[in-house]
Amino acid sequence: MILIYTHKITPRVRYIFKQILTRVLLIPVSFTSKIEDFVAHNGPKLTYTKTPLGNEFFIKSNNLLFEQGVNDLEIVIQDWDNIPCFFVTNLKSAIPFDIFAASFYLITRYEEYLPHVKDIHGRFTAAQSLAYKNKFLQKPVIDIWAYKFLEILKEKFPDYDYETREYNYISTIDIDNAFAYKHKSLIRSVGGFFTDFFGLKLGNVWNRLAVLLNLKKDPFDTFQKIIRLKKEFDVKTIFFFLVGDYTTHDTNVSASKNQYRLLIKEMVDYARVGLHPSYFTMQNAQLLKKEKERLENITNIPVKRSRQHYLRFSLPETYQNLIDLEIEEEYSMGYASSVGFRASTCTPFYFYDIDFEIQTPLKVFSFALMDTTLNDYMKLTPKQSLGKIRDLRNEVKAVNGTFITLFHNENLSDYLRWKGWKRLYESMLKIATS
Repeated sequence: MILIYTHKITPRVRYIFKQILTRVLLIPVSFTSKIEDFVAHNGPKLTYTKTPLGNEFFIKSNNLLFEQGVNDLEIVIQDWDNIPCFFVTNLKSAIPFDIFAASFYLITRYEEYLPHVKDIHGRFTAAQSLAYKNKFLQKPVIDIWAYKFLEILKEKFPDYDYETREYNYISTIDIDNAFAYKHKSLIRSVGGFFTDFFGLKLGNVWNRLAVLLNLKKDPFDTFQKIIRLKKEFDVKTIFFFLVGDYTTHDTNVSASKNQYRLLIKEMVDYARVGLHPSYFTMQNAQLLKKEKERLENITNIPVKRSRQHYLRFSLPETYQNLIDLEIEEEYSMGYASSVGFRASTCTPFYFYDIDFEIQTPLKVFSFALMDTTLNDYMKLTPKQSLGKIRDLRNEVKAVNGTFITLFHNENLSDYLRWKGWKRLYESMLKIATS
């Protein structure tokens, strides 16, 4: 255990010290604001305040962890052994910046509470983020800082028995369209047929007819392959099923269709299943509740994890609604337009609600990359994508973090815009698990 002395023990102080020291570095912490208790402690200890008590292990504190609410802060990026950092300290401090305040700023998504311009889907964009602007979006800098800090701790307290966590990988699959053609309503099938016909997409017309006449397997029905690869590579896999009503942005098979319900039930037998809340649930708590209950009625088990469709969430409202519905794990933390680490970490963390100044029970799992980002936004080839996947995996492995990827069942179809991408998922699993 390491004892932290600070002049005021705030919820922010407790939250971020436990995240960095306990969840990342596996070192238990306790806190005191009494100097006599700090002096009497014989084990590892540090002071986090404005001025050192003596010549102890000291980190000069920024004001951020002792404030409430959000303020428009001036961020000046500096360099710490070729790693970007901010909230610089002075020469008396053991490290040249306030690692705890900087980590709090990034992991709570502080900047997303400030006024910003949203994209056409109402999302905070990567391009507006501090990490993107300063070219560290593709590095889990909080974990990198923590491991560099660990080396300093080991020098200062060499006799402490330090533990090391293990790298792990989670494959997540979003089911936006379980089937390309099968089990759609008659109106949708006929409408799709004529759209393709008059758009001269004759290959699509033939494929639609062949699937509907049971001459070919539906191209998006790649579930057995995903399950086979899950077993082969022994990968933790989570399916997020969209069960919302049909809209222009939610075009999945109806959750009332027996074949879709059977598919969901089957996946529960092989992997974990979560909710993929539909496009308009971002600020609609009633719709979110309706869809959660709908999935629970299909699986007969409580829904504990979710990821927003289109990654549409607004802080803190969307997360507050999920907490009210007793969702325990949230997987939307990432950008559609860029790969990397939206919260600058590859360690799962509890959502800190700045509105209420509390650590919530909602655990956030930040993904590093999405297949549609590689294909649609970055316009990479499968081979180039594999290089990017390897780079991100190496960043996570260097800090023994959790590498999370987001793919769709459509990606394995080798159909339409996924032509040539069929083997990428399997190649990625080889890299992620090696």
